[in-house]
Formats: sequence, C-alpha cells, structure tokens
Amino acid sequence: MKNTIIALALLLSAAPTLATDGYFSHGYGMQAKGRGGASTAYHDNAFGGANNPASMAFVGNRLDLGVDIFSPQRGASRSGFGPGLDGSVQSDSTAFAIPEFAYNHAASDRLALGVTVYGNGGMNTDYPGGQQNCGGGPANLLCGVGSLGVDLSQLIVAPNLAFKFSDSQAIGFAPLLAYQRFKAKGLQAFAGTPGLSANPGAVTNNGYDSSTGAGLRIGYYAELSPAFSVGLAYATRIKMGEFDKYAGLFAERGDFDIPENYNLGFKWIAAPGLTIGTDYQKINYSKVNSVGNQSLVPAQLGSVHGPGFGWKNVSVIKIGVDYAPNERWAVRAGYNHCDNPITPANVTFNILAPGVVQSHVTLGATRHLTSHSELTFAYMHAFNGSVSGPSILPVFSGGQPFGVERIQMHQNSLGLAWGRHY
Repeated sequence: MKNTIIALALLLSAAPTLATDGYFSHGYGMQAKGRGGASTAYHDNAFGGANNPASMAFVGNRLDLGVDIFSPQRGASRSGFGPGLDGSVQSDSTAFAIPEFAYNHAASDRLALGVTVYGNGGMNTDYPGGQQNCGGGPANLLCGVGSLGVDLSQLIVAPNLAFKFSDSQAIGFAPLLAYQRFKAKGLQAFAGTPGLSANPGAVTNNGYDSSTGAGLRIGYYAELSPAFSVGLAYATRIKMGEFDKYAGLFAERGDFDIPENYNLGFKWIAAPGLTIGTDYQKINYSKVNSVGNQSLVPAQLGSVHGPGFGWKNVSVIKIGVDYAPNERWAVRAGYNHCDNPITPANVTFNILAPGVVQSHVTLGATRHLTSHSELTFAYMHAFNGSVSGPSILPVFSGGQPFGVERIQMHQNSLGLAWGRHY
C-alpha cells in the first residue's frame, strides 16, 4: 500500500490540475463532484484531507482511485482600438486528465489515519500568437512575441488524523504539504517596458519554476441526530517559497501563497434513501498579494506591493441531493455557485487566468459492484461566464484605460472513480 501511495502521488504531481471556484475545484472526491461539491458533513469517501479531516473517523478502511476529464473553453477579445490591436482569440489545450487518490485506515474504534492527494489550478491558458500588430510586427493579445499564457499547478498531499471523542463527534487534523509549479510565456511587452518590472529578466519565457510550502486543515464533525450531521473545516494559508524565475512578475518577488479557506456543511436524511446536503465555503484570495493586489497600482511588477490579478474573496454555495432507490444504486445531483473574483478593472491581466465561471450543475451515480467495491461517475457543466472592462495596456505608455476587453469561459468535466472498503 505504501508503494501505491507514493506512485499515485508522483502521478498527480505531473498531471495538470484545473478548477472552477476561482482556481479551487468545485469538489474533491467523485461523490462530492456529483453533488455540486457538498462534502463537509459527509463521510462517503476518503477525501477528508481536502474536505473535512474529522469525518474520516466515520469512514472505516477505504481506498478511492479516480480520474476526471476536464474541458475548459476560454477566450479573450479586445475592441475599440482599431485595426492591429482589436481581435479575439481562443485558448488551445482544452482537455485534461486529472487523477484523484485518497486512502483511510481505521486504526481503532476511535482513531483513523489516512492520506489525501489533490490539486488546485486553473491558470492554464495557451493563446496562439500573431493576431495583433503592436507596431513591431505580429504579436499576441498582450503585445508579446509568440503564444501567450500561463500554467499553474498545485499539488497538496494531506496526511490525515481523525479522533472520535464520542460516539457521534470527532475532530481531525491534516497537515497540508504543497508543491506548485508555474510558467509564463508571451509577456515580453511587460518585461521590455522600461521601469515596469523590478526584475525584467524574471517576467516571462523562463520555463517552469517550482516551490514548496506547508499549512494545516482542521475539522469538526458531529452526528447531531440519526438524520442530521454538521461539519466545520478550516485551512490555513499555505506559505509557499518564491518563484525565483518569475520574481519580476508576481508581487513580493515571485511569491504565490495558497489562500486560507473554510467550510461549513450540513447533511439531512430527509427520508429513507434521500439525503440533502449543503456547504458554504469562503476562499480568501485577496489576502495573497500576487493574486489580490489590483492590476493598476503605483508600484513595479515583482515589488512587495506590485500589481496582481485583483481577485476578490469569494463565497461558494454548494447544494446536493443523493437518492438510493436500492442497495445497488445511488444517484445524485447538485448545484454550485461561486462569486466572480474578477472585476472589470482587472480584465487585462486576467486574460491570462479567466476564472469567471460562477454557476455549475452536476450529476452523478454510484453502482455498488459488491459489498466491498463500487464505481462512481460524476458530470459537471459550468455555464459560460464573462467579464468586460477597459484595457489598461495604454496606461503602460502613459495613457488612460481605453477600449473594451472581454474574457469568458465555460467548462465540462466527466469523471469515473473506483472505491473499495476492506
């Protein structure tokens, strides 16, 4: 089992990880993904390290393996400038296979140990170049050379400890051991404009860079009655090492921490076989300077208070329904709504990371193959979201925001997972 865990962790670290609630996933674990992401008051899989570590005290011995095929469709456009700078472009790279893995072991009636391996991301764009003419020949939408885009992946390995201090209540702890990698391309205009960056050689086209960090998720779970459960979970900000190769792009000399977040969830067994659950989640993107700083600030790129993506904190509502008509089948559906973190004043930089989808609908089902194993599938559709705002490109030449830029995205995903009790 130890070798299996190590191999799967390495596999996940190499996989592109994309997400929907900003750059967090709408759910972790295929069951949660089928019900809109609601998970904090559930214990039907082993993904407690990503959801609520306390709930693992009620899971028993379990292994979950799965893969999600994720398809984001992203585009950006500019108008109002005239020939040469107006135009539109769609991002390539529209399908990704995302593995998932979790394991839980009941060490005793009161104590559970396990591990969850999961990912965040979503800042993965790949716009072809050559559509624009910024005065020096063919250019991409941000007046750089060649294709334009960024690629951010975050892998989190979360060992899990859960302790049941009564028959119906538990607390849990999951250290969050994080690895992330990043690259940017096509941003030569930002590196080449005198005085714009504190480190012009560390802005773009430097290949992948990586960093590591650590944090902690803590949780509480209680079955208040046979029909009603509640869960609470809080994850600290994960302080990451700096991206040295992009110290002239991100605020605080390449810093890119993972924001703190917290969940409150309820689960209600409304009738035999019928379960209704909901989660409220808060993700504090704005507290990470490289993400939350406004795009127009009187400071150089890469400086402590330098420009960022201007993302706001977001609230997420997740609602799910499960129905088990018999012992073999369970079907589920859900809805997930996330605030839009991007404002019109910050559209230009967010051409690189158009995290604008808000409303998601999900479907899923579990087929119990034997008394010990099951297959679960989940489908998600994120409806098209968009934000429009004035371009800030003229500001870098001493002008004022001008014209209109628009970013948009919609998404689909389809996943399959195998789970085993043992």
